Amino acid sequence: MMLLIYFGITILLLTGMLLFRRRKVITILMLAFLLNQSGLTAIIWLNPGIVQMKYFVFDPLASLFLSLLTVISFTTVIHGLINLRSDSTRRYQYYQMALTGLIASITAATLANHLTVVWIFVEATTLCVSVLIYHEKNRLTLEAVWKYIFVCSVGIAIAYFGILFLGLGLRENAGFDLTFREMALILGDTNPLYLKIAFLFVLVGYSTKIELFPMHTAGVDANSVAQPQVSAFISTAMVNLGFVAFYRVYLVFSQTQIAGWMNHILILTGILSILTAAGYMLKARHAKRMFAYSTLEIMGLMAIALGFGPSAHPAALMILIVHTLIKSGLFYQLSQFFRTWHSYKIKETGNYFALNPHGGLVLMAGSMLILAIPPSGLFLPEWMVFVSLAGAGQWLVLCTVLALLGFIVYGFSTRMLHLLFSRPIEGRLEASENQTNWYEITIQWVLLAVASLLCFYQPPFLLALIHAAIQPF
Repeated sequence: MMLLIYFGITILLLTGMLLFRRRKVITILMLAFLLNQSGLTAIIWLNPGIVQMKYFVFDPLASLFLSLLTVISFTTVIHGLINLRSDSTRRYQYYQMALTGLIASITAATLANHLTVVWIFVEATTLCVSVLIYHEKNRLTLEAVWKYIFVCSVGIAIAYFGILFLGLGLRENAGFDLTFREMALILGDTNPLYLKIAFLFVLVGYSTKIELFPMHTAGVDANSVAQPQVSAFISTAMVNLGFVAFYRVYLVFSQTQIAGWMNHILILTGILSILTAAGYMLKARHAKRMFAYSTLEIMGLMAIALGFGPSAHPAALMILIVHTLIKSGLFYQLSQFFRTWHSYKIKETGNYFALNPHGGLVLMAGSMLILAIPPSGLFLPEWMVFVSLAGAGQWLVLCTVLALLGFIVYGFSTRMLHLLFSRPIEGRLEASENQTNWYEITIQWVLLAVASLLCFYQPPFLLALIHAAIQPF
């Protein structure tokens, strides 16, 4: 009933945005939706373990990532109000409707406890994101949106093939249910071949959202052309959605006889993701693409943590939490960077610290944090992964990952130092006087401060929630 009320209010608000084509009314309706989103998040915290409408569950994994989604939704909407001030009412209307639909779809997919229901809402996010990517309506956004739709549609089709193979493996179980808890009870005797094929399809399919190798390209291109606050949302909330959708399947499969094989695949995927990120980082020419490659690298580390086994799963979840805070703050700051230089190309820009000291400090601090340099909250979970690899004697994997991370740190640092302190290398762009709202900077610093605090102090309730979220069904 509670979830039904949430969806009902969301539909009413979307209808209002469609009918009332006044900017102030649309803004008020969007803020009302954020209150609706916050109310649902609070209800989930107060009613753990409840199953709603048969196909949705208020479990710890959903509580954790829905809370992150709500926080990022608020900050994304606030930055959107600033960045879209010059947009027409029609474009503003489409943007807010698409963002509302996207947040609601991510919410539904995060709460879903049925494999097919998750698949349906993940596909719904693709349609909503496409509208946001195409917001500028130019050649680059048109190319990016078609590529995003094509790659994500292929990915979701591949994931569906995984569901079909899983169904083939379960065909002897009459009346079987694809809820995750039910599958966990009956998959133990399933033919391992079907399970392996299903796992590979699900991993490849959902890697379009997680931004893992080999389907990471859609996210990279989308991040490079979308509005900065939309890029922040794609690199955080959408990535977290992909993780939740995949992790629920992983928890079910981890109780079968393919668990060890599955972990090897994840470690290999993580290494290939970091390798790809390192290669692209060394030739990055675009600030937003550079941040997108950073997401690919961090998701690779997350996959390695998953593949190492349950002991490293808390580190994987902590990586996602801290990455959400840092990467959103960095992308939000790029909106101010663009208002100064009107370009994201690294060689055409530079000297940002002198032009906007407050924004330059955010980029400098955020860059240190995203590279896991203390006091970054990424330092501890990544250190846990490295210690686990060393303790297990996985020296080849450890050395390979550390070497690749060295290239990434070099490529990211040199380009960021140019953006902050060097003069433009080419082009004749003139820097504009930057107009920064105090609440823009405040939000960005709060996100980075929380990410730093997690390096020194992890609240007991957060650790308890993480450990509850990684428990098998």
